[in-house]
Amino acid sequence: MSSDTLTMILFLAVVAVTVGITFWASRQTKGAADFYAGGRGFSGFQNGMAISGDYMSAASFLGISGAIALYGYDGFLYSIGFLVAWLIALLLVAELLRNSGRYTMADQLAYRMKQRPIRTAAATSTVVVSIFYLLAQMVGAGALVALLLGAESEAAKNVTIVAVGLLMIFYVTVGGMKGTTWVQIVKAVMLMGGTVLITVLVLAEFNFNLSDLLGAAASNTGKGDAFLQPGLRYGIDTTSRIDFLSLSLALVLGTAGLPHILIRFYTVPTAKAARTSVLWAIGLIGSFYLMTLALGFGAAALLAPGSLDAAGNLASPLLAESVGGGEGSTGGAVLLALISAVAFATILAVVAGLTLTSASSVAHDLYATVFKRGQASEADEVRVARIAAFVIGGIAILLAIPAQNLNIAFLVALAFAVAASANLPSLIYNLFWRRFNTRGALWAIYGGLTTCVGLVIFSPVVSGKGLDPNTGKNLSLLPTDIDISWFPLENPGIISIPVGFFLGWLGTVTSREPETGDRYTELEVRALTGAGAEQAVKH
Repeated sequence: MSSDTLTMILFLAVVAVTVGITFWASRQTKGAADFYAGGRGFSGFQNGMAISGDYMSAASFLGISGAIALYGYDGFLYSIGFLVAWLIALLLVAELLRNSGRYTMADQLAYRMKQRPIRTAAATSTVVVSIFYLLAQMVGAGALVALLLGAESEAAKNVTIVAVGLLMIFYVTVGGMKGTTWVQIVKAVMLMGGTVLITVLVLAEFNFNLSDLLGAAASNTGKGDAFLQPGLRYGIDTTSRIDFLSLSLALVLGTAGLPHILIRFYTVPTAKAARTSVLWAIGLIGSFYLMTLALGFGAAALLAPGSLDAAGNLASPLLAESVGGGEGSTGGAVLLALISAVAFATILAVVAGLTLTSASSVAHDLYATVFKRGQASEADEVRVARIAAFVIGGIAILLAIPAQNLNIAFLVALAFAVAASANLPSLIYNLFWRRFNTRGALWAIYGGLTTCVGLVIFSPVVSGKGLDPNTGKNLSLLPTDIDISWFPLENPGIISIPVGFFLGWLGTVTSREPETGDRYTELEVRALTGAGAEQAVKH
């Protein structure tokens, strides 16, 4: 059996399993609570698996390992940022948000503020963050399938992106949160199993001596000791150092504002189950990011120099082929197909979670509360959520096609920057500042969002990077003859995050709204105890 045939069989098997789960879940989805929160029927262990499945995206499995393979120590800093970020989210926001909300992030914000403007702002931010994140997953899917099927043409990659987009729309519209959660659990099992297997095989190549692995990576890349020290990617000049600081801020603070992660805590029945799911998630996520060291440095040590794509997104699949016996061998073909199927399952699970989050916010926050003023039926809400999934999926497909040359870990870092700039300030202020009010929340969300997205538009990500010297491909989104990159940093977090917090404070202290101290006290009790967490949040 050829490698391509084996790959297609495994890909189709992954799709068949996830489609079967989705159809099964559709029969269990009876109302809005089932569609948005899976009926709050998942155990702490199950939700912990799903959280880790949602968090360990293609950016982690493909992007981070690729960044390590290309930049060594500086690439590893990505995984540190992702892991530390998760702890910040758990300690500051996750359980409190779960206890004081119902279906979406806006439920918590709107509890003591004006419903319509707050929900409009929160829904807008949720959709923007989700689309940035979706771009990363779909770019990874295009690169992955093109490698496996030997179809390097742009048309083949575009077809793959469209196919993944259609699958994610199917998961959300048919399975809702129950189907999405079970797909994420299956994906987490596959991802951890595949990562452990490749890690063991890589270490076995060096007799389980990590020092030998690092030495071989430094030698094979031709970069010597510089590969194992800070500065290869971010220490080149002052701008790159500031860019790294900006990236770190976005990663560490962004997770606490990612809507698709935070709403996972609405799927468990009690606060105790939420804490249990946190413990499982920490263990799984921490173990995974430690293993990305072996994946990244293993790719640098064992793959031929220059064999990686410009963004490094294919490091893990090519490493699997190498440790399995190399190109043309049966073992190499089997492991390449297996790891690629795992990565494909990773992409499918994460895009489903992101699309569901966006669609839920559009239906629950915009349609039901803003347009229908709380008079929409549950059936109408779910119907609008399914329509929204089609629209959001279509937008993500159209934007992912021109973004295929960007590193997917970097694309995700932009999503983190938007979340940290727009969502996190309003959430933190609402949870811990009694005086915080509607104007402060709106200024924080819209101000942080506009600043972050605006700086990205005028950054090297969109224009001005030029062509990759190895592949000749454009490294920015716009054609090379267009350069509007007056903002020098690739990640805007160091500017946009403080702006979000500042505007939240400024909007609050300059507002003449009456203080909502009583509502804050009720929210505080709800957040700390979980009392009334399943009740409708209306004010």
